[in-house]
Amino acid sequence: MLKIEVKPGENIERALKRYKRKYRNTKRLDQIRDRQEYTKKSVERRRTIKKAQYKAKYLNEKENE
Repeated sequence: MLKIEVKPGENIERALKRYKRKYRNTKRLDQIRDRQEYTKKSVERRRTIKKAQYKAKYLNEKENE
């Protein structure tokens, strides 16, 4: 369970923003979405390869600038 201590004089919206950021960083929502439906190992592997290719292409473009 995530705990966020609200600092004295801190705005509640700011504390909520910190909570949401912390929750997003735990990647819990991604796990829940992945478990909603079954994906075959081959499809999952293909997705990771595509993601790696995209990252490599993006990093190469950044280096060439």
